[in-house]
Amino acid sequence: MKKIYLAGVTIAATLFLYSCGSNESKPAGTAATTETKTTAVNGETVYLKTCVACHQADGGGISGSFPPLAKSDYLADKERAILQVIKGKSGEMVVNGTTYNGAMPPQPLNDEEVAAVLTYVYSSFGNTGTPVTVAEVKAVREKN
Repeated sequence: MKKIYLAGVTIAATLFLYSCGSNESKPAGTAATTETKTTAVNGETVYLKTCVACHQADGGGISGSFPPLAKSDYLADKERAILQVIKGKSGEMVVNGTTYNGAMPPQPLNDEEVAAVLTYVYSSFGNTGTPVTVAEVKAVREKN
């Protein structure tokens, strides 16, 4: 009886350990889904590394120097917003009725990062824009 009990415990333990093994023993698609989630670009992270110094954590900008991204009418033109991140901009611009005359350098971001950070901005700070896709960023980059 003791041998049967030990054999049953051994089999159960083996099956448990096998099911918790590497991705190779999991159904197709499981590893890719997990990998995609961990490697996807996070727009908020890009914002905090690239944009926050000028546009601030709340998207409010710095009065007289850097325009707000919060509830920004400037973002209504998605292509212009993409182009500004890619190419930068200097000179006058009007945002929410206030004129700013400064410079934004081009940001050293790849297409996925540009799409992610703008999608974050469009969905934050009281903005209601649609997500920015990598395809849209590529199209603007190729056009300009």
